[in-house]
Amino acid sequence: MPSDPFFHPVSGFDLPRFAGVPTFMRLPHVPPGHARFDEVEIGLTGVPWDSGTTNRPGPRHAPRQLRDASTMIRAQHAVTGQRPFEAANCADLGDVGPNPADIPDSMDRITSFYGDLVQAGIRPLTAGGDHLTSLPVLRALAKDGPLGMVHFDSHTDLYKSYFGGTMYTHGTPFRRAVEEGLLDPARVIQIGIRGSMYDTEDVDFAAANGIRIVRIEEFFDRGPEAVMEEARAVVGDLPTYVSYDIDFVDPTFAPGTGTPEVGGPNSYQALQVCRGLHGLNIVGADMVEVSPPFDASGNTAFLGVTVMFELLCAMLAGRG
Repeated sequence: MPSDPFFHPVSGFDLPRFAGVPTFMRLPHVPPGHARFDEVEIGLTGVPWDSGTTNRPGPRHAPRQLRDASTMIRAQHAVTGQRPFEAANCADLGDVGPNPADIPDSMDRITSFYGDLVQAGIRPLTAGGDHLTSLPVLRALAKDGPLGMVHFDSHTDLYKSYFGGTMYTHGTPFRRAVEEGLLDPARVIQIGIRGSMYDTEDVDFAAANGIRIVRIEEFFDRGPEAVMEEARAVVGDLPTYVSYDIDFVDPTFAPGTGTPEVGGPNSYQALQVCRGLHGLNIVGADMVEVSPPFDASGNTAFLGVTVMFELLCAMLAGRG
C-alpha cells in the first residue's frame, strides 16, 4: 500500500531547504499522542543524551544538528531508485527527553518511549546520542526474544565495566545486551574494529560467545561487498538490529565524534555497507556518536543523516 501523502516530506521545490522548522528529512512531526501516531510505520526519533561518554562529550547535541542537515535529503535513492517515503508512512516522532543527571532513569525513559513504539507497530530509526543509547532501545525491541545485530564501529563496546565497576558507559552496551539476552551473540557481527586497545577483554568475550569481529584490515582485504555478504549470512532472515557508530568512518570524513580512530572507511564505503543490508529483516536501526562540537563544518552530521537515509531504505527493502 502506498503511504499517505500526509507522511511525505516537504519538497525543496515547494519550500526552500533553509526555511521552515527542521524535522528529520522534512517529515511531519508526529509525537506520541498525536492523532495519527498509530499510522506511522517507521519513526525517526532523537535521543539527545551522552551521559555514557567517557572521553569527549557532545552527542547530546546531535539530533538537533542531524535534523538541520537532513533537510538536504530528497525523495529518491539515486542508485536503487527507491522512494522510501512513498513506500511507508514515515514521521519524525520527536526526542526522548533524558535525565542528564541520572543514567538509569534516562535508560528507563528511553525503554518506555520505545516500548510505546513497539506496541504501536512502529519500527524505529534512531539518532543518538552516545552508544549507550542502543541498550535501552534494545530492551524495548527484544522483549519477544534476542535479536541479531549488524554493528558498524571502530570499537566493540563489549567491555565489562569502566573505572572499577561502572557498568553503563558507551563502551559496554553490547556486553550488557548479550548478558540480558537481548542479542543472540551467534547472530552478531561487528565490522570495522580498529585502534589501540586497553587489553583483549572485549575480543576475548566476543570469541567466547561466538560474536564475529571483522577488523578493519580484513574489511579492506576482502572488500565491503564480501564482508556484507557474510554479514547477511550471520544474521540470516530473523529479526535484526543495525547499530551504526559514526566513528566507523575515518575521521578525515567524519571528524565530529568523541572517540575517533584513524584508518577507517571513506564516505562512499560508509554508504556502500548500508546497501549490503538490503533484504534483511531489520526491526530497528540507529546512528550514534555524532558530536557537533568537534565538527564546525557540519560535514559529519550530513554524512550521518545520509547514512540514516540509507538505513531507512534498507529497512524498507527487507520489509515482508
